[in-house]
Amino acid sequence: MRGAEVPYRRRTARALTASAVVTVATAGAAVLLSAPDARATVVDVNYACETKIGPKSAVSPVDIKAVRNGGSYTITMSFEKGVSDSPVDLPKGVMTPRAELVLGGAASGKIQVKGVPNAALIPADTPIAIGRLTGTYTPEKSGKVTFTAGTLTVHALGMDAAVCKPVNSPRPSLELDVTAASGDLGGGSGDPAGGTGSDGGELPRTGPLDSATALGTLGGTVLLTGAAGVLWLTRRTARHTAR
Repeated sequence: MRGAEVPYRRRTARALTASAVVTVATAGAAVLLSAPDARATVVDVNYACETKIGPKSAVSPVDIKAVRNGGSYTITMSFEKGVSDSPVDLPKGVMTPRAELVLGGAASGKIQVKGVPNAALIPADTPIAIGRLTGTYTPEKSGKVTFTAGTLTVHALGMDAAVCKPVNSPRPSLELDVTAASGDLGGGSGDPAGGTGSDGGELPRTGPLDSATALGTLGGTVLLTGAAGVLWLTRRTARHTAR
């Protein structure tokens, strides 16, 4: 019986070992899947505004989120409260907000997010609702990038009616683990359109410049072909004349 128990014990030990390995692997996979690549928090931003009717100030909770879209990220900045009042009625469609987001961590510079025109009349002496502002950020290198609320501008009635700057050195509202679309290119900052860097780095030349080079090469080929044709016609004419 003892001889029969030895193989049984071995099989049991192997089964328990395999089960433990599967359990550890599953737990590891769960950790990887649940590991966050973004950390967002609502931050109270104290804005000091220069307006056409004098200085104003207000505190608004600001939320910044990101959604990956191919090699870029759609950035959304949300305001829970208005930061300034209008002394006059603002008719539908005459007010558009925009804001700068300051990049940090693996990137530097700023990107711009923009809102849509007001969908309804904003009565005088009531807070101007900022709502949601969106923009695009394209990372130039991989790493953790932070997004912090910067200058907010309220454009209304054809002019910048209020320019509001944070005065409480707010902490980042979003920390995002980004991946560059085509490897690390250096820099890592964004322009107002969210695409290229502002630190002097040069991106690979693509598009119109490459097309111009290709057209130049094609033009040179056509020119050489044309010269060969002229030479061939000249020789042929000379032969006919000799005859």
